[in-house]
Amino acid sequence: MSDHTLQYFIGLRHLKRRHAADITWSHAVNSRSRLAKALAGPNHMIEADVIIRGGDPKEPIMAHPPDTDSDITLKEWLAAVEGSDKGIKLDFKSLEAVSPSIVLLVEVYRSNRPVWINADILSGPGGLATPLEPLAFLSSVSRLPSHIVLSLGWTTGWTAGPDNAGYSWDMVRSMEEICRALKHAVTFPVRAALLAPSFPQLSWLLQQSDRYTLTVWTGKDDRFLPQDLLAHKADFDSSRIYYDL
Repeated sequence: MSDHTLQYFIGLRHLKRRHAADITWSHAVNSRSRLAKALAGPNHMIEADVIIRGGDPKEPIMAHPPDTDSDITLKEWLAAVEGSDKGIKLDFKSLEAVSPSIVLLVEVYRSNRPVWINADILSGPGGLATPLEPLAFLSSVSRLPSHIVLSLGWTTGWTAGPDNAGYSWDMVRSMEEICRALKHAVTFPVRAALLAPSFPQLSWLLQQSDRYTLTVWTGKDDRFLPQDLLAHKADFDSSRIYYDL
C-alpha cells in the first residue's frame, strides 16, 4: 500500500500540494508538557520515543535512552493524541518495547491518521549501535493495518571531516530485499550528511517500488551544506522525500 500521509493532510486542507518537504515535525515529544505544546502547535507530525519503564510497572512509556522513566505512558500518550488531527511517529530502540506497544496501538488507535513506526534494522555507514533484529521486528509489526508506514533505517555514525562513507550498494540492496514483500508503505530514514555521496544508491532504492519514500534527518552535531540537499532535490519526486530536520 502506498503512503497516504500527504493525502491525509491535503484532505484536511493543511497542505496545498503533494510536497513531502512541506510536512513539519515536533521532535522528542516524550513528556506531558511537550505533548501539550505539540498538540497546540502547527506541526503536522508528532515524533516520540517508546521504551519499557525501567522500574515497576513494566509498561511502554515515552522516553529516550538513557532515560528509564517518564511522566506519561504510551497508552496515555495515544489517548491524548486521538482527539487531534496530528500524525504520529513512534521510534523504537529495543525489541522489548515493540510487541506490547503494538498491542496498545491496535487496541487504542483506530484512526486513519498517519502512523509511522520507526526502527533501525540494519547496520549502516559508521553505525556502532546494534540494530533491531529485522525479522523479529517485522514479525511484531505485521499485525498493524496496511495504511501504517514502516520507517526502516540503518544505524549510522558521523564524524567531522570528509571521510564519512555513504550508504553502500550492499546496504541498500539488503534493505530492499527485506522490504520487497511487505504490505506496508516504507520510508527509509537517511542521514542528511550522507545523502549526497549516496545519491545513486538511494535513487535506485526508490525506483524499486512506489511504496518507498525517503525521510532525511540529521544528528544534532552533524554538519552538512544545504546545497548538498538542494542539489538532488529536483532529482527526486517531491512527494517521496520528507525532511525531518
